[in-house]
Amino acid sequence: MGQKLKAVGWISLGVVAGALTTISLQTVARGALAPLPLEELQQLAAVFGMVKTNYVEPVNDRKLITDAIVGMVSSLDPHSQYLDKKALKEFNEGTTGKFVGVGIEISQEDGLIKVVSPIEGSPAFRAGLKPNDLITKIDDTPVKGLALSEGVKRMRGEPNTKVLLTIFRKDESRTFVVSITREEIRTQSVRAKVIEPGYAWIRLSQFQERTVADFARKVEEIYKTEPQLKGLVLDLRNDPGGYLDAAVAVSAAFLPENVTVVSANGQLAESKFTFKAAPEFYQRRGGADPLRHLNEVTKGALKKIPMVVLVNEGSASASEIVAGALQDHKRAKLMGNQTFGKGSVQTAVCLDPSFRMDNCPSAGLKLTTSRYYTPSGRSIQAKGIVPDVMVDETPEGNLFAALRTREADLEKHLASGQGVEQKDEAREKAREEARIKLEEEFKKPLSERRLPEYGSDKDFQLQQALNQLKGQPVVVSKTLVERKEEKKEE
Repeated sequence: MGQKLKAVGWISLGVVAGALTTISLQTVARGALAPLPLEELQQLAAVFGMVKTNYVEPVNDRKLITDAIVGMVSSLDPHSQYLDKKALKEFNEGTTGKFVGVGIEISQEDGLIKVVSPIEGSPAFRAGLKPNDLITKIDDTPVKGLALSEGVKRMRGEPNTKVLLTIFRKDESRTFVVSITREEIRTQSVRAKVIEPGYAWIRLSQFQERTVADFARKVEEIYKTEPQLKGLVLDLRNDPGGYLDAAVAVSAAFLPENVTVVSANGQLAESKFTFKAAPEFYQRRGGADPLRHLNEVTKGALKKIPMVVLVNEGSASASEIVAGALQDHKRAKLMGNQTFGKGSVQTAVCLDPSFRMDNCPSAGLKLTTSRYYTPSGRSIQAKGIVPDVMVDETPEGNLFAALRTREADLEKHLASGQGVEQKDEAREKAREEARIKLEEEFKKPLSERRLPEYGSDKDFQLQQALNQLKGQPVVVSKTLVERKEEKKEE
């Protein structure tokens, strides 16, 4: 049972971590409110009074009201959410890419916390932590058996406070203790490198506040290293989304000026919009165009270079906007697996109208306000984007993709608004087969596991993308088929 939970946890990590959100920076109308349903409000007041007087033990007023709000919002769809102070902090950390901690990317291995990579320039980086180091204790707390989220919580804290980490370094067979002073960390949402002469790989793991600036800087570095670039792979696999304007900016970097990137439709005038590939649609208020210098450095080549975009079931929301725009405008070939299918936009507001979300002192609301559409008018809600070329994750096949949760698997998900959903009866059987395979995979030594490492020479989908750019044969999946939108139960 423990092995099964561990396996399923691995496959769900990319989905849960990013909250699968496209955040619009618009404001929600606060003026003309809908008429209040007095009879229903009287019922609510009556229930509140009965709970207060009749429940087995006293209940806090604030908790009752907060829980009522939470229930009201969460019953709408999987992405609308009431944000209390704790949720606000996590929300802002996720979208800004800033938090206070030691600065390491981590995973779990044999019940311990494994350092995947220290973030460059972070306290952990300066302290000499290395990939594959195992954290056995955090201060005086043994890590064995500790949930990964609890380990993260213990390593984070207030700026300028210290945490003691006990490290086991396998390749040196030694254990040592390191004291690290916490500070504000900026996560890296962009990775890039020249894979081989003439070909580059750019990976976006999330669309955060700094993503566009980091993207522009990484591309500039590539062009300085390889000015005669022949092909580019944009890797959006397991990118759960983020800021809408960042997705528009990344799309605009590759598209002709002023073409449509995405449109949206909702109840309010503010929820109906069309964003185009032009600075006024992604430029932050008072800021410079983050792509201007990039266009000068590349001399416009970025809008013409042959491209492949890699996507999978974990590519959601803002990453689907980019993929859909580049596909509809025939700017890039999409390869991989069908995407998550989150075609809705959430608007985040502080419930105190005098504050912005990034310094909201009390509570906030993340509310689904629009469905978005690709430039050709496609709603991908609960369906996703189908790649031009279906490619498995490994040479042996698409071993574990069936386990990944997609929008259509979520309770109370929105329908697309474009036709009925169809139930895929074979999916549960495929999920069970994949679950068994993954359990067997986790029983193997780490060196023998077939889980792909993105950007490495063992990344099968990346190798097929390079073949596509070079005009060489591509190993197309023999098993992957388009997954239809599933029917919702009324």
